[in-house]
Amino acid sequence: MNTMGTANRADDIMASYSSKGPTAMDHVVKPDVVAPGNRIYSIRVPGSTLDREHPDSVASPDSYMKAPGLGQVSNYFVQSGTSMAAGATSGAVAVLLASQNLTPNQVKARLMKTASKSFPKNSTIVDATTGESFFVEYDLFTVGAGYVNLDAALASNEKSPAGMNAASPTAVQQPQTANGAPVIAVANDVPQSTVWGSSTVWGSSTVWGSSTVWGSSVWSGQSTVWGSSTVWGSSTVWGSSTVWGSSTVWGSSTVWGSGTAAGDPGQP
Repeated sequence: MNTMGTANRADDIMASYSSKGPTAMDHVVKPDVVAPGNRIYSIRVPGSTLDREHPDSVASPDSYMKAPGLGQVSNYFVQSGTSMAAGATSGAVAVLLASQNLTPNQVKARLMKTASKSFPKNSTIVDATTGESFFVEYDLFTVGAGYVNLDAALASNEKSPAGMNAASPTAVQQPQTANGAPVIAVANDVPQSTVWGSSTVWGSSTVWGSSTVWGSSVWSGQSTVWGSSTVWGSSTVWGSSTVWGSSTVWGSSTVWGSGTAAGDPGQP
């Protein structure tokens, strides 16, 4: 997520370079959750490879100090990417483990269930430097179960039943309809031994939310969670030309290519 440099979550949007699911080959529904990952300040290691190769990413002292001294050496480095969001999430995990007796599966389930599920349907991000536009659809494969909310996770006292796992569901391809409508993907039912099973307090409506962009139809069973008019179109992630290839719905500059915002921390 891009916090837009403010403490208020209301203006936060997805970053243009965020990874999208499902995963290649095994089609696991990912991401599980999203977290801040744009222009994140972290400790600088002067003289390190990263420091030498990206001097433009060294934080200016006046960006974090009210009155930096003359010649003040910066202690911070600014980077953007899913690696930064992973650090924010692992920090939330550490806080939960330090405050409550939870298993890894319970931690994952807690973070997913309590994640904020209030998103716009979509957003368009314009790179201020290049003028390039990035259209982001806030579907299941973009935001997962929602935006990590540590306060809500700490306030919750629910625990998923012992012995159950929190494995993410997989997505399957639905046969093309007789009228030639685009092939759509649906999330496969997960075993009742998982914490997402309908017999537990972690039912699909509480984990994934019913007021999200994928509608009231839940992610399991034959109800599609992203509709037939998706960004995947008729040539879906299941075809030989997948979202990871160069001939995808993303065009010749793929989401992983140099034409994206992934390499420049200054981009939105």
